[in-house]
Amino acid sequence: MMDFRLQSSAMNFLNEVSSRFPSAVSLASGRPSDRFFDRLNPHALLNAFGVYQRYWAGDRGQVWSQLLQYGRTAGIINELVAQQVRSDEGLPVKADRVLITSGCQEALALCVPALCPESSDVLLVCNPTYIGAIGAANAARVPIAALSNSASCVADAIESAVVQLGRNGRRARATYLIPDFDNPTGRVLDVVARREILEVCAKHRIVVLEDNPYGPFRYEGDAVPPMAVLDEVGSVIYLSTFSKTLSPALRVGAAILPDTIFGDAGACRTLWEDLVQRKSFGTVNTSQISQAIVAGLLIEQRTSLRGWIRPALDWYRANRDLMLCQLDDVFSPLSDQVRWNRPAGGFFLTLDLPFRFDANTADECATHYNVIVMPMSFFALDNSQDCRIRLAFSSVTPEQISTAVRGLGHYVARRVGRELPRLRDGLAGA
Repeated sequence: MMDFRLQSSAMNFLNEVSSRFPSAVSLASGRPSDRFFDRLNPHALLNAFGVYQRYWAGDRGQVWSQLLQYGRTAGIINELVAQQVRSDEGLPVKADRVLITSGCQEALALCVPALCPESSDVLLVCNPTYIGAIGAANAARVPIAALSNSASCVADAIESAVVQLGRNGRRARATYLIPDFDNPTGRVLDVVARREILEVCAKHRIVVLEDNPYGPFRYEGDAVPPMAVLDEVGSVIYLSTFSKTLSPALRVGAAILPDTIFGDAGACRTLWEDLVQRKSFGTVNTSQISQAIVAGLLIEQRTSLRGWIRPALDWYRANRDLMLCQLDDVFSPLSDQVRWNRPAGGFFLTLDLPFRFDANTADECATHYNVIVMPMSFFALDNSQDCRIRLAFSSVTPEQISTAVRGLGHYVARRVGRELPRLRDGLAGA
């Protein structure tokens, strides 16, 4: 099980690093770009309320009094969210299986302990994986097991983990995955891998928590159906959020249950009631003002956000392309020591380095070279990621990308004792 202190320090690093180094360019945080937030100006927010009011088709006083009062724990915009997921993701979801949550993080915090109620129950995660999933499990005291990176595929790693856990009297009850443009690796699971995972999870009655915050942001290639679409036995809970598509501050997400849990409709109803009760003891209900804003925007967009996110998607694609170009310009002389991936979407890419990169290294890089990057060790359950970093390209400008990659190049060159001609000649970023 991951040391909670390590996970906590990672979250603190993400939340505080920019304030500690205000003059540095941060490639650490995978936030959406705030350049598109002007579309949610006060007039637009008020208009969204008006749109929702007309949709409600009730008396104005009744609408406002209900929005300002305690509300339904499961949410008030379930049907609209169901329509959006059906439209954008092809998921045949029913409104009565949509639990509106305070962001996807609450959905995780609810689902993990509900699916793993016994001390012998274990959550399976990839290694590395999203910090928030580790934090949700640790907060609920749910043991975590890392899937082996040495296995030929994720399904084989799950099978191996099940066997190993069984020898120790433990049972895998759920697995957390980001199949599209994973945080932190940017990896995509192809349709074959998804079907293999569903098959092995059905065999061992392991529920898949499919988190899809980055799926809408595909820059190239054909979309892969969500695992929830491919699910034939009721093994996938689909986690959705409006943090990346609309705004993180709205804090609106959803946990979407299948019709059955492994063919058992009663088990699904029981799980639903458990999740709603857990939410009622925690946040009571998701902000209905935030829900109304999301609802109004969905209505305006005819319950599809594809058109809404198009400007941001184009911006992120251009940023990714520029970062890849800059990395090639700066680090090509070190191709034998420094490597990076080319994500087909999402907000991140990873860089492999020939030396260990931890929090102290990140501090040194930020202090002397004015660039902040995220050590991949913060996302790992062992030391396998100690020589890797995550670079986020979503919330920075093209100028900042060029500056940051040059700064990182200077730092890496010093550490490996090599000269990078592009930096010497001042061509990178030109």
